[in-house]
Amino acid sequence: MGHRRPPLRGLRLRAMLGAAVLAVASVPLAGGVAYAGAGTAATAAAVGHAAEGGRVVVRDDLRKVFREAGVTGTFALLDVARNRTVVVDQARANRRLIPASTFKIPHALIALETGAVADENEVIPYGGQPQPIPEWERDMNLRDAIKVSNVPVFQTLARRIGIKRERQWLNRLGYGNRQVGTKVDRFWLDGPLKISAVEQTRFLSRLARLRLPAAKKHQRTVRELVKVEQTKKYTLYAKTGWGSATEPGIGWWVGWVERDGRVYAFALNIDVVKDADAEKRIPVARKLLTRLGVLPAS
Repeated sequence: MGHRRPPLRGLRLRAMLGAAVLAVASVPLAGGVAYAGAGTAATAAAVGHAAEGGRVVVRDDLRKVFREAGVTGTFALLDVARNRTVVVDQARANRRLIPASTFKIPHALIALETGAVADENEVIPYGGQPQPIPEWERDMNLRDAIKVSNVPVFQTLARRIGIKRERQWLNRLGYGNRQVGTKVDRFWLDGPLKISAVEQTRFLSRLARLRLPAAKKHQRTVRELVKVEQTKKYTLYAKTGWGSATEPGIGWWVGWVERDGRVYAFALNIDVVKDADAEKRIPVARKLLTRLGVLPAS
């Protein structure tokens, strides 16, 4: 599940892979855990537009999880059954950022839908050029390309899809700001494509339930491609992302948990100031998922 990314500016990349908000309500979500509600109607309204009419609960007491890890970031969790979104740092949860390799989730679906790749087993060329990550320097199928987050392989797919179809599918999927720009093989790495943490959870919740406007066969394939963990209690689907086009860089971990017949979509992003920060994405998100009762305590 972990992987490495190209060096951030001037840094050598190593292995990849405030105070609590005053509450006026406490409501149960996953696992019977109580969630402190936001103190004012204005607070809820600030994120309500992104939650598509669902209830928004601010948990800024959980910012301490980020502080303890020495990073700055946000977290959004959507309980699909209750249409309730929990956010840590409401402003940042709605701030659109470059998706980086989290875009490989919709990108794989777009590639399958457009016929840019026949199926998850077709071997796709990486282009033959030297790459910052040695494991990227080989042709591979979609399954392996997602596993190691192979950028040049997905750039090959993007060129096959073309700007026109990329734009059509971003609009069809309602993904982020839906912007492609002029560089068909860079728009998710450098921009202009951007998406917020809250928007990530909405998109992923639809994929989890096979409710995107795409063939269910292809949605099932993509679901399986991003499945990273399965136990007797839950199944975890997730994808990392690390963008270095901005300063600081942005690290993502997004996905969803299926547990007891329910879906919990989540998205974390953090500032990557130094390489070691990127290694904290998954541990911080897992701690938050545990604290919120989505993942069982170990």
